[in-house]
Amino acid sequence: MAVLNVHERMLRADGQRVGELVDSLASGPADLLWPTRSWPPLRLDPGLEAGAKGGHGPIRYTVSAYEPGVRARFEFTGPRGFDGYHEFTVRPLEDGAHTLLRHTIAMTTHGPARFSWPLVFRWLHDALAEDALDRAELACSGTVARPARWSPYVRLLRGVITRLPRR
Repeated sequence: MAVLNVHERMLRADGQRVGELVDSLASGPADLLWPTRSWPPLRLDPGLEAGAKGGHGPIRYTVSAYEPGVRARFEFTGPRGFDGYHEFTVRPLEDGAHTLLRHTIAMTTHGPARFSWPLVFRWLHDALAEDALDRAELACSGTVARPARWSPYVRLLRGVITRLPRR
């Protein structure tokens, strides 16, 4: 199954400010974008740079491209059946006062992922991506105009997952 999943937010900030948010990924407490209060932290060894390995929760990847202030692309290495990438991109508008922050997943699924993506991971990913964009909006403007809300299904999935034994 082909998957193209895009989440984006127009932010009231210049490209440099939004680029700093992406550049802070996987920096622990200094990470301004990843919603670690609600989701497994994004960890990369040795940090955000091309070739770094890591992930969040059961999602594993390698940083395949990193252009500071512009984009960070992560090629999936797990779970099995996720073939493709996810990335954050920063696109300043001509007015210099607004920037589009986009998160994209482009992948094909096979094997068990043909079922786990549409039934589980897609829902969790969508909620996590919107939470990250809320953090970006808050960092840029001090407020979030329309905060993301988890659907009942996302709350159910998270409730089940938190009760599973950790590996």
